[in-house]
Amino acid sequence: QLAGRWFLVGMASRCSDLAEHSHRLEATAVTVTVLDGQSLAIVTSRKLDGMCWEIRQRYLPAQAPGRFLLKGCGYGSRVDMLVGETDHTSYAILYFQKGRSISVKLYGRTSSVSDAVVDKFEQRVRAVGLSEDVTYYFPAYGFCDSADEFHVLDGELQI
Repeated sequence: QLAGRWFLVGMASRCSDLAEHSHRLEATAVTVTVLDGQSLAIVTSRKLDGMCWEIRQRYLPAQAPGRFLLKGCGYGSRVDMLVGETDHTSYAILYFQKGRSISVKLYGRTSSVSDAVVDKFEQRVRAVGLSEDVTYYFPAYGFCDSADEFHVLDGELQI
């Protein structure tokens, strides 16, 4: 039910890179494909320095429904993902945990969501101990349609 195209609307994270470069956030979209009925292939499309890039990742199913695992390279590079809340037709709130760091992302089927959904997202953010000063909203324009073969990354996307 998560399959299809989603737009990154908002994100809460204590990631220092995000805080440092928050003035340069780019429109970001993801396409989710369900593989073998369980794993998720996620292709993230976004601009970096004016060029469209694709980051391809594969999340494996974890022990419980709605939980997934991204195995990165090296020690401590594993990312756990939990589908927190979704109605599959308009929004999804996802949690990502890497080590002790947690982030919460709000995705929409369109590049904007209702105020009620934003309120839910902000409640979820506060519930995990994050605040509005580490919550960022992404542009709703300027999405990449595709990237050429030289701008495709297979692997880990930092959270």
